[in-house]
Amino acid sequence: MNRRDFLQRSAATLAALSTPGRLAAGPGGSRLDRIGVQLYTVRDAMQRDFEGTLGRIAGVGYREVETAGYFGRTAAQVRDALRRAGLSAPSAHVPLESLGTGWDQVLADAHTIGHRYLVMPWLDEKDRTSLDAYRRIADRLNRAGEAASRAGIRFAYHNHDFEFHPIEERLPYDLLLESTDPGHVRFQLDLYWITKGGQDPLAYFARWPGRFPSVHVKDSAGPPEHRMADVGAGTIDWKRIFARRHEAGIEHFFVERDDPPDPFASIAASYKYLRGLEL
Repeated sequence: MNRRDFLQRSAATLAALSTPGRLAAGPGGSRLDRIGVQLYTVRDAMQRDFEGTLGRIAGVGYREVETAGYFGRTAAQVRDALRRAGLSAPSAHVPLESLGTGWDQVLADAHTIGHRYLVMPWLDEKDRTSLDAYRRIADRLNRAGEAASRAGIRFAYHNHDFEFHPIEERLPYDLLLESTDPGHVRFQLDLYWITKGGQDPLAYFARWPGRFPSVHVKDSAGPPEHRMADVGAGTIDWKRIFARRHEAGIEHFFVERDDPPDPFASIAASYKYLRGLEL
């Protein structure tokens, strides 16, 4: 099941800005503190055992998660399960289709669970065929973001690598950044996908400072295949990127891996690496 289908199926069951990049002091310097996990990484386990999986995530050391659907639970049930596990969910992925007539209910559910961010994570191929198609998406993002702002929720767009494939000599990602209102639309930068797309995240931090309140953290084994890897087991220079976290405005660091052979071993290895990373 791809991400769009996964989010749509999950969504169908349910009709205050923090200091950027909060750090904990380490013996040799500062270390990342606000490390979360995107639950898409453990989606099969969540389907089988919702509360048990949350407990295992907390046992690794995570205190934050980002949801990708609610697995047949109501917003109140999700909130209560998170509390029992000692977790919070400051962010949630929601499908493009939810930005329409059901958006008010999505925002209400976000308040119930405690989401401070809602993130639109995927565009179907039919929605990204031209620059005009991306302009239409930007208009939808602006409308959804404005409504979210009125409700006290922040809204963001999550990239893959297709936004970095030029159309008419322009990068669609640049068009989205330029065509959306920074007061209503932020961007969740997936650091694996921008790397696979051949772009440098630091260039985006410099050009659009403060626009990236959260990032997805997964590693690449390098070109040409860019096989996904646990964080720290690949070629991405995390120190170099996170040294510029304040410029980017990063508040939350969500570990994700789409295809882990062992999801729990993967999230544990990534967490251990990030907690030990001195900056």
